[in-house]
Amino acid sequence: MSAKMKEKNPWHTPVTIIITVIGVIAIVALVTVAVLQNRSLPQKYKYGIVLDAGSSHTALYIYEWPAEKDNNTGRVEQTHSCKVRGPGISSYASAPLKAGESLRECMQEAEQRVPGKRHHETPLYLGATAGMRLLNMENSAASDNVFQAVEEALQKFPFSYQGARILSGPEEGAFGWVTVNYLDDRLRQGLETTGALDLGGASTQISFVSDNYNGSESPSNSVTFRLYGNDYNLYTHSFLCYGKDQALRMTLAHQSQAGPGTVLDPCFHPGYTETKNYSVLYDSPCVSDRKPQGAPATFNHRGNGNFLECQKTIKSIFNFTYCKYNRCSFNGVFQPLLQGPFGAFSAYYFVMNFLNLTDTSIPLDAVKEKLKHYCATPWNQIRQQHPNIKLKYLAEYCFAGTYILTLLTEGYNFTSKSYSDIKFIEKIKGSDAGWTLGYMLNLTNMIPAEAPDSPPLPHAGYVSIVTIIVVLIFILFILSLRPLWPRCSKQPQIV
Repeated sequence: MSAKMKEKNPWHTPVTIIITVIGVIAIVALVTVAVLQNRSLPQKYKYGIVLDAGSSHTALYIYEWPAEKDNNTGRVEQTHSCKVRGPGISSYASAPLKAGESLRECMQEAEQRVPGKRHHETPLYLGATAGMRLLNMENSAASDNVFQAVEEALQKFPFSYQGARILSGPEEGAFGWVTVNYLDDRLRQGLETTGALDLGGASTQISFVSDNYNGSESPSNSVTFRLYGNDYNLYTHSFLCYGKDQALRMTLAHQSQAGPGTVLDPCFHPGYTETKNYSVLYDSPCVSDRKPQGAPATFNHRGNGNFLECQKTIKSIFNFTYCKYNRCSFNGVFQPLLQGPFGAFSAYYFVMNFLNLTDTSIPLDAVKEKLKHYCATPWNQIRQQHPNIKLKYLAEYCFAGTYILTLLTEGYNFTSKSYSDIKFIEKIKGSDAGWTLGYMLNLTNMIPAEAPDSPPLPHAGYVSIVTIIVVLIFILFILSLRPLWPRCSKQPQIV
């Protein structure tokens, strides 16, 4: 009887066995595809540290990226920043040891922020910009002494110190462009690149891609990058001495050329008055050759807050009369036609944010009217409205805002229409806009030249395959019950 039952057992038929085997294979395939497509590995991270030694201050940035994507477009993100107390390292020319000492507090923060087991492999870079460029021009021995002190201080920390050096102007501009475009997912999608506008204390940079620029007109302004599988021929130029602080020196130098005892300055608020030293004003390579002879030791710097007159004074430091190319920005420097959106960062953002003028959808004429009203506001009133801001910085916002508008429109040729293409930015997805990230990506060979890895299957293909397998399993399950169908149909019915 058991033999007959065995023969009649529907689960032992060849068809049922085949269906079962296929069903098991389909289930294994479904699980395998799901695991491969959605696998999540324990994440390990690597770190990098960059010190931005600018003309007015130094800042430290810590970057983090997935260890398994070291050179395969793993997203690098800023995890921490620290502003070094005191002025930029170029200010310590007469006491270089203090330049190194000034970095200690932020470096100790970095020790705490980067996991101890990663310290020895974490690259540490210091890049100095226009402040040190000027010091190196003026006194190369002093510049060398500052760098030596900085290097000795940084080598005491447990990181992989990779050196300190002065960035050239084009490098600063190009790496700023890389940072902005790396952080912006538009590149991964093959969209138009974003130009970079950087304004520091001692220099200003402009970098962008233009369809009508191939580098032949001015090869020194041409840099080529490969990002996400596409080559970009970048126009970039840096104007030394045209940063916010040095431009202020130049406008004051223009107004004090005759060595007067009083300078009535339209770029400062009515009622502002301050005694300033001629030697201090002209203590910069940007203006040192203009110091008036026989001038008194000091002069009285007074404000009268006139935006239009301020613009005229600022325009005097630009040369718009000479251009050997078919188009120039200023001082005879070639510049192709502006193209695409622009991100304006560093002093551009901080000044315009204070003035509440970061919204570029506001017509340019309305921006000028607001600035005109601000500059005409009495100094005492400005001080009362902003009691927590250092007076030196507060006094200069009228000049700085007017300078930014003049530089953008008169210098770089932004129009009332193209002004709205500018976006004043501080951060992009949590990372500070600036040259430091691009610099580190370049030195660690992590600028993403090729498109990032994607899952084994596109999303649509993954969904299709999973759907087909699920349907197949369901059909096999129904078929596996086929031997039971006759039984069900032959069950005696109760009447």
